[in-house]
Amino acid sequence: MKEHASQFEIPKSIQRYLAALSKFYEQGGNRELQEIIVNAQVRVHEEWSRDNWNGGTYGHALYLIIPETLFFKSFRHKADLQNQIKKDLNNIHNVQNEFIEEIFLELQVAEDGDWRMASGLLLASNRVAAPDATKRIWGGSGFRIFLSHKSEVKQETAELKERLRVFGISAFVAHQSIQPTKAWQDEIENALGSMDGFVALMTKDFHDSEWTDQEVGFALARGTPIVAVQMGKEPYGFIGKFQALSSNWQSAAEDIAKVLINNEQMFSAFLNAIRQCPNWDCGNTQSKILCGIITLTENQIDELLSAYNQTLELHGSFGFNGEKSNT
Repeated sequence: MKEHASQFEIPKSIQRYLAALSKFYEQGGNRELQEIIVNAQVRVHEEWSRDNWNGGTYGHALYLIIPETLFFKSFRHKADLQNQIKKDLNNIHNVQNEFIEEIFLELQVAEDGDWRMASGLLLASNRVAAPDATKRIWGGSGFRIFLSHKSEVKQETAELKERLRVFGISAFVAHQSIQPTKAWQDEIENALGSMDGFVALMTKDFHDSEWTDQEVGFALARGTPIVAVQMGKEPYGFIGKFQALSSNWQSAAEDIAKVLINNEQMFSAFLNAIRQCPNWDCGNTQSKILCGIITLTENQIDELLSAYNQTLELHGSFGFNGEKSNT
């Protein structure tokens, strides 16, 4: 316990009393209670109770925060252990008008432990990324896609990531998105575990990477929507069952968005993007994927019309309503 100014004697001297209690349990052969005392982090709640008898009598509560191995070992008879420690501690100290009224055994929680993975029961398809990791990787909003690529085309992939933003897509590019202070593999797994879609940029040497095939396997296991973009390499293996999207770096953003627009989450992200359209040129670009829509529900039609009516920049966009309309 961190020392602090106190008007009470027991809180100030609690470590000394616990040391004596440890020796008492050692001599009595009570290893379970001694382990609790030795391994506990200590916190005292002063003046848990007060009685005016004899000029004032004060009861304190003592919290013993113990590692999970000890906590679960003692869980079924925790109340008995708490009462025994309270009784013995009050017999050891000789402070007048003060006593330990309550003992609380509490679980010490690991701050950064991946308890899901440690359980050994987490399915590969259900990896869960922590909220802070999700926000760090993807930002605040957008349809999340993992861009699987070879390092030789990292610059082109980074540029593709920026062009996808206009359609409401937030993309993860490993070499660009990972902060230097974060473990590289862990961050990739966090991105794979929280993505909404997966895009394989299948350049000529895509299969030669040690990582791309593993990323594809992860996406297949999760059942994530997959787009295989043929850029010199035909889809192979399990990803070969997906029809390849033939494209190039210049038109890839538009082509990928056209395929994904029929996904309900992607459609909602696109609506948010057009509501924030900053100018006519942006509206013209956004309109290029409208022709990829196969079907819409009545509710989606209403939402699309509402987004258009609320966004003045779209009214002046020929892509939405002019001679070169894409609608």
